[in-house]
Amino acid sequence: MRFTAENGINHPINSSWHFFETLYQSGLYWNFIGWGQLIAGLLLMTQRYAKLGALVFLPIITNIFVITISYDFRGTSTVTGLMLLSNITLILWDWDTLKVLINQKPIINNVKRLEQHRMWAIVGLALFLFYFIGGLTRNRTIFIIALISMIIISIYGLVWGIKAYKKGLKSTLQQHSEINSI
Repeated sequence: MRFTAENGINHPINSSWHFFETLYQSGLYWNFIGWGQLIAGLLLMTQRYAKLGALVFLPIITNIFVITISYDFRGTSTVTGLMLLSNITLILWDWDTLKVLINQKPIINNVKRLEQHRMWAIVGLALFLFYFIGGLTRNRTIFIIALISMIIISIYGLVWGIKAYKKGLKSTLQQHSEINSI
């Protein structure tokens, strides 16, 4: 589907409308970009594969950010810039484990991190599926059901995450107090 509502063939060659029309008419490249964004989004939402998703999404969002600056999309470059900054922050958050990509050794930490729980992958996959279904449908009722389902799943994931974090924190504090007492 077109990204814009109108055809950009008759617009000036250096306009954003013509740019999007050219991308749309490319066919295979247009689909490649869309599938790349979809796969990166799915990976980011699973938490288990969020590191890979952040790495896959980095060149995509960098490209989009440069496009929004190049074609003067007004406020859109602010939004895409913040998305790029968020993605870089995700990569920095996991930098210790990503160091191996540049031949540096990570610091080994035996504490199980919250995002390593399988529940995050399930919640992320469910959110992705409901978002995907809601986006594909033209039926308003199905879209609203998908939206409500996404909200319920998000709240469930948040509550579960807080409980798991508190449980892990309590366990870690107990381990540290046992070590300190020895």
